[in-house]
Amino acid sequence: MKNFKSKVPFIVLVGVVLLAVVFPSVPINNIDNDFNHADVAWMLTSTALVMFMTPGLAYFYGGMVQKKNVISTMMQSFVSMVIMAVLWIVFGFSLVFGESLGGIVGNPTTYFMFKDVVGGANWLSAPTIPLVIFAMYQLKFAMIAPALITGAFAERVKFTSYILFNVLFFIFIYAPLAHATWHPDGILLKLGVLDFAGGTVVHMSAGLTALAAAIYLKKGKDHGKAHEPANIPYVLLGAALLWFGWYGFNAGSAFSANEIAGVALATTSSASGAGALAWIFFDAARGNKPSALGLAIGLVVGLVAITPAAGFVTVSHSIVIGVVAAVISRLVVDWRTKSKLDDTLDVFPCHGVGGIIGMLFTGIFATKSINGAVEINGLYYGETGLFIAHLIGLLGASVFTLVMAFLVLKMTDLISPLRATIEEEEIGMDISQHGEKI
Repeated sequence: MKNFKSKVPFIVLVGVVLLAVVFPSVPINNIDNDFNHADVAWMLTSTALVMFMTPGLAYFYGGMVQKKNVISTMMQSFVSMVIMAVLWIVFGFSLVFGESLGGIVGNPTTYFMFKDVVGGANWLSAPTIPLVIFAMYQLKFAMIAPALITGAFAERVKFTSYILFNVLFFIFIYAPLAHATWHPDGILLKLGVLDFAGGTVVHMSAGLTALAAAIYLKKGKDHGKAHEPANIPYVLLGAALLWFGWYGFNAGSAFSANEIAGVALATTSSASGAGALAWIFFDAARGNKPSALGLAIGLVVGLVAITPAAGFVTVSHSIVIGVVAAVISRLVVDWRTKSKLDDTLDVFPCHGVGGIIGMLFTGIFATKSINGAVEINGLYYGETGLFIAHLIGLLGASVFTLVMAFLVLKMTDLISPLRATIEEEEIGMDISQHGEKI
């Protein structure tokens, strides 16, 4: 039985190859349409920038864990990329952007095996670029979301089980949230929720799933024991790569080389800088040394928090978002360290809390003067409708994510046990899962 289980992934891949032979995704019309070449060039660049973020995350997380777990931690980010590169073509893009099934998820057959994607009708929010570029840009978001979660259970999850968890997370959590938020018929979009570049879709989904995973998996063998991060320069390199790629993540979500992309570029820069300063200055005010680790984490928290608001708020308000998110996340990290919750790399305090704050502040600071897509101004401008929609959306998305996360974890665990054994944790996941070491 164990022998058969080890063959299942390869059998599935062979099945995908056969599907690719049967469904060649022939273009439905002439693919030489007249698009805006500046927009096409910018979106090709943005797609590459966002792709760069997941390797950046690998370095960011890999530098924080113990030396015996660096390769396994980085491997989880890289395998997320390769899984989604295939799954997205088969039915992933359809689940998110296919014909809406009740505003909750897309029809998996709409773009099955990328049918009608090459040469297909342009996407409504991206009319000046080919559908295939829109689809590939969105793929990069789907790649990084499950990779973000890995920081919560780093150093204690079996690699093969993580692969299954990755697939189930996408199907049952990421795809419904992305569809509900970004599809014209999605229930959150119809409610009035604004998410410029993935605060709800990527960071809340990952952060809240990370919280559920930390609760479900319980403490790791080394929880509560002080350990030296393997490589702080790796963390700084990872933060730099994330920051670099995040310009494509946020500014690219304008889907055009226009002023809104410029605003998103500016708010991304200022919020991340403000978050980094707030983290180290807040630490210093409490008598701690300003650490490189703290600066890198504060930088990422600022990036997370500005993501849903990037193209909807003024540049000055982005500084407020970055500072508030960093201070609150820092306090939640303090709470988490004193609790029994083993969220190894603080994914929930940084991505979950950062995403929640970003969603709320979008409802406070979003303004029509920046982006005409904002139909109701934020609370700061004296209107309440948008903020109320965001409160309702926050509650609904949070409950949905947490419930589905526990179900996905349980399903994975029943099929392929998640936790590594004490012996595997002891020798390190690099050796026990991959037979490699640095």
